[in-house]
Amino acid sequence: MQYIQNLFFSFAGDHLRVCPQGNTCCTQEMEDSFGQQSKQDFENLVDETSHELRSTFVSRHKKFDEFFLELLENTERSLNEMFVRTYGKPYMQNSEVFQNLFAELKRYYTGGNVNLEEMLNDFWSRLLERMFTLLNSQYIITEDYLECISKYTDQLKPFGDVPRKLKAQVTRAFIAARTFVQGLSVGREVAHRVSKVSSTPACIRALTKMLYCPFCQGMPAVKPCKNYCLNVMKGCLANQADLDPEWNQYIDAMLLVAQRLEGPFNIESVMEPIDVKISEAIMNMQENSAQVSYRVFQGCGQPKPSGMSRSTRGVSDVFNARFRPYSPEERPTTAAGTSLDRLVVDIKEKLKLSKKFWSSLPDEMCVEGRLTAGDASDEQCWNGHTKGRYFPEVQKDGLTNQVNNPEVGVDITRPDTFIRQQIMALRVMTNKLKNAYNGNDIYFQDSSDEGSGSGSGSGCTEACTTDMDLTATEAPIVEADRSGPVGDSATLPAPSVALPTMLALSALALHRQWR
Repeated sequence: MQYIQNLFFSFAGDHLRVCPQGNTCCTQEMEDSFGQQSKQDFENLVDETSHELRSTFVSRHKKFDEFFLELLENTERSLNEMFVRTYGKPYMQNSEVFQNLFAELKRYYTGGNVNLEEMLNDFWSRLLERMFTLLNSQYIITEDYLECISKYTDQLKPFGDVPRKLKAQVTRAFIAARTFVQGLSVGREVAHRVSKVSSTPACIRALTKMLYCPFCQGMPAVKPCKNYCLNVMKGCLANQADLDPEWNQYIDAMLLVAQRLEGPFNIESVMEPIDVKISEAIMNMQENSAQVSYRVFQGCGQPKPSGMSRSTRGVSDVFNARFRPYSPEERPTTAAGTSLDRLVVDIKEKLKLSKKFWSSLPDEMCVEGRLTAGDASDEQCWNGHTKGRYFPEVQKDGLTNQVNNPEVGVDITRPDTFIRQQIMALRVMTNKLKNAYNGNDIYFQDSSDEGSGSGSGSGCTEACTTDMDLTATEAPIVEADRSGPVGDSATLPAPSVALPTMLALSALALHRQWR
């Protein structure tokens, strides 16, 4: 560039194909070189202008993902340590029930094909089988007998109302968390791909004329007029601007789910006390063990005696070590020692700033000091021909509005296929986010009863409460071959209850001993 400024001669520019063909300092080879440089400058400028947006999605996706994964790990670890410390060997012999629960929750969160409601139902069924076997250790409990028991889980309600409430809380929280992180991932990928612009020949000619033809006219210090720059950029970025409507809807949907994350679908507030909630369920089972066993015997028959004598260990020995959950100060910190509320507040501000990003890209690129002379230099800027005012009006955004763009020839009948693919990706993600906002996972939504709470998701609307104690559709009762369980009002004998060997899960004293 410096040697152009030092040229003291000019010649006719008939050989030029882009710049004005009057007296010029440039050869055709120089003009061609300027074309290549213009393309590179443009790509670099788009990359630079979109850098903050891309960095936001990359860093926040990483932060949220780390947070959720570490939250799961910490919750599982704290529950395991607590139960091992309190109940020792009996818990450790049956801990795989909980290990499977957390493994499936993690598999769901990381994108696995897991139906949350079915998985949670299965967890409670397995827990019922283990506890029933331990409570009735004087009998031989076969696999067929356990299968019979599982048929009556919904009817017996051995764990009280805890499974229903916890299922509603966990499904909504995990659907929201997984979908939100997926949304950040999609935003990250779309921003990355769209910022890698592909320039058309017409765009490169317009860029060359705007950025480098002043050099050929001996005016290297004269910058383009702002409106001139806007028309060039709106023509070159016409397809990117068409991304904006779908991008804005996607951002709005992300903000809605963010509201859920800091409100009724807060996965942190669901997972941290899950050990307490499960223990409440186990206490319900313990307190009603006689009724549960009797009703099972009525429905599935009396199992054969095992011939083993009852344990001589007393109840007080089982609960000698009291269940004591961690206090807030003792609980492990999650990713980076932060909280979900702080993460959500931060990302909401960033998301709001990213609205209308693609349609505003020309304005961001044509700011004074970056490319243009600014509004105050209307008479002292490059208008594409000489130094002076730029008269054509600025075009509107989007492909169809470039039909009369005076600077860039744009074929409005041929939308960019790559940009259309990104629009579709945003549309699909927006639909997922809207479903997650209502507590529904579109992969497992029960189409026969969408608003009932059946399927993996609650059908929750704006009326959702933090407690999430909503009415859910009961599962149909599977009839047994025999007469089925008798009612609660029946006379209940006292079956042999092997509390001494009861699963340490009986973290049970928990609820009361707290009080």
